Amino acid sequence: MLKVTGSTMPGALRFLPVVVFADADEAEKEAPSPAPLNRDDLSLYATPPQTSRYAEPEAGQLEESVATIRKLVEPYAAWCQDTYGRIKPTVQRVVRFGSDTYAYLKDPPKDFYPRAGVIGFTGVLGLLLARGSRVKRLVYPAGLMTVSASLYYPEKAANVAKSTGDSVYDWAVQSYAAVEKIEKNYEKKEQSASI
Repeated sequence: MLKVTGSTMPGALRFLPVVVFADADEAEKEAPSPAPLNRDDLSLYATPPQTSRYAEPEAGQLEESVATIRKLVEPYAAWCQDTYGRIKPTVQRVVRFGSDTYAYLKDPPKDFYPRAGVIGFTGVLGLLLARGSRVKRLVYPAGLMTVSASLYYPEKAANVAKSTGDSVYDWAVQSYAAVEKIEKNYEKKEQSASI
């Protein structure tokens, strides 16, 4: 099949395609016709083989220096993050306690400041009376402040005394049981050693 277009046709007809059938010689008629081409066989539609690879560029001196510093600092950064994670709840509690205390002191109950002054004065008096012994320096101020605070706040003092008494009683029972267990084990060892 031949397609002929061109200027040999007059006027508007030259834009129309015309098919011309030509007669082939005997040799061409006997030759087998080529198999039709597949679209994938044409180079226009074929995908070129992938021969390119991504190559990592070599690190420069600045990148190597930054990498070295990063490796040196990494353990310290991990330690700081771990410490921050452990300290953060405590700091939040302290901040919350501070803001609650500020709100309480901003609008205190009646006679709060005189009572706080008396309790503080008894603590200083306990320090003055506790000269000479370290045990006295701990016991006298704490004891005098506890007594004066219990005079002003008897309900809270009773609650604290009850909870403290219960915990002391529990501690004493546990200590007694532990000592009893140790004595029994010691007696068993003595009896087995004497045999």
